[in-house]
Amino acid sequence: MKVLLPLLLLIGLATATPALAQRAPAPPNASSAAAPADTLLVDAACGQCRLGLPGKGCDLAVRVAGRAYFVAGTGIDSHGDAHASTGFCNAIRQARVQGNMVGNTFNVSYFELVPVPAAATPSQP
Repeated sequence: MKVLLPLLLLIGLATATPALAQRAPAPPNASSAAAPADTLLVDAACGQCRLGLPGKGCDLAVRVAGRAYFVAGTGIDSHGDAHASTGFCNAIRQARVQGNMVGNTFNVSYFELVPVPAAATPSQP
């Protein structure tokens, strides 16, 4: 009886292992997912501070085909500190976007900033 229990346990583990190895991998999370194929590469910045749009305060905007539009669907503070040296109020950044125009607003369904090259980032003392 003492020999039978370990033997049954060993057989159980041996038959369960192939089932575990054949499971499909977990889907990637949103941060590691690749950008959709049909994105546009645009300039992104504060509409008032950098792109010359009217208004008070700071609001995210993109420049598409040479014309600036305010953005709906994501905000200026959703992508880091807007007032940092590489933030939207101090620098025009590139972004990959997907969305559609509604009136004079670009409604984004996808927005990803292109990383700033290390040479362009100020060094920390």
